[in-house]
Amino acid sequence: MKSYYLVGAATAALLLSACGGGSDAGNEAAANEAASSAPANAGAEAPAQKDALTLTSEQIAAAGVQIGRPIVGGAGTIELPAIIEGDPQGTQVVSAAIAGRVVALTRNLGQTVGRGQTIAVIESREAAQIKGEVQAARARLQLANSNLAREQRLFSQKVSPEQDLIAARTAATEARIALTQAQSTVSAAGVGGAGLNRLGIAAPISGQVIARPVTLGQTVTADAELYRIANLGQVSLALNLRPEDAGRVRPGNVVTVKAAGRQATARITFVSPALDPQTRLVPSIATLDNRGGTWRVGEPVTASVELTGSGGSGAIRVPTTAVQTDEGKSVVFVRTPKGFQATQVQLGDASGDTVIVRSGLTGREQIATTGSFTLKAELGKSEAVED
Repeated sequence: MKSYYLVGAATAALLLSACGGGSDAGNEAAANEAASSAPANAGAEAPAQKDALTLTSEQIAAAGVQIGRPIVGGAGTIELPAIIEGDPQGTQVVSAAIAGRVVALTRNLGQTVGRGQTIAVIESREAAQIKGEVQAARARLQLANSNLAREQRLFSQKVSPEQDLIAARTAATEARIALTQAQSTVSAAGVGGAGLNRLGIAAPISGQVIARPVTLGQTVTADAELYRIANLGQVSLALNLRPEDAGRVRPGNVVTVKAAGRQATARITFVSPALDPQTRLVPSIATLDNRGGTWRVGEPVTASVELTGSGGSGAIRVPTTAVQTDEGKSVVFVRTPKGFQATQVQLGDASGDTVIVRSGLTGREQIATTGSFTLKAELGKSEAVED
């Protein structure tokens, strides 16, 4: 009886061997069946079991791994440094139209001025000359008007001929033109005031003094800058974009401005069609409301610029720190009840510190947003132990 059982067992082993591999073939068939029955993950192939990591919540926290969800919808952004500048449309240089000595400066840096207020006085012989011409032209006009009135009276009494009246009227007209020209010369020099040899320089706009490069008593040349005045109710944001990003930035795109606990929203108003020859970057400008005086000219800030055409309203984006490369494939570590699963993804365009995920995620998963490199290293160690 015992020999019968031995022969039966040997016969069964020979039959399994003849069918092609015994227990190994059975395991492979079971694995193939499990793979075919597993649900697909948003169009990507089902991850292999070897890509799973078993970690407790305490181990995850100790490894410094942070967990979050992918960003679904919205536009991609790029983050870059920027500088607050005065609005070019609201900034004006106040210069000396004539050469002379600065004898008065009525405003200091940071002070506000109103349009038309005298903010500097220049003493000059040229000022005396042009103001003297105004007084002489005014005196000639008064005399011409007096002669014209006398000739009109004599002509009405038929004492003076008409040609004398015409000549007096012409002289009065010429005197009026000469006075207007002299006054225009004074106005172009900065509006007169305070003495025959002095010219008062008036503020052309209302705003705040942001520069005063001259000092009291300094001799200046014609067209020398005395003040720079800016209306800081609206400021500009100077940006320098990489050429590949500039193609996705349009006027009207939103810019989020951050600095020292402050945040505001600006909008792109200009993107240069040419690269800066020194930096090889694309200059652009955004305008920012500053009626509350929150932002200062020259202040460095961080700007997050919205990109156009960065994946559509349903695009899925993840931080670049969440993506790792494993055996030449991009993977994201998805949280599971037992730890993490390295899930293969197909990437799209990068947008600053995020990247578009074209397939592999649904957007509802929890993923490792930071510390993914640690998970990749742990996965490599576990695979090495299995080998």
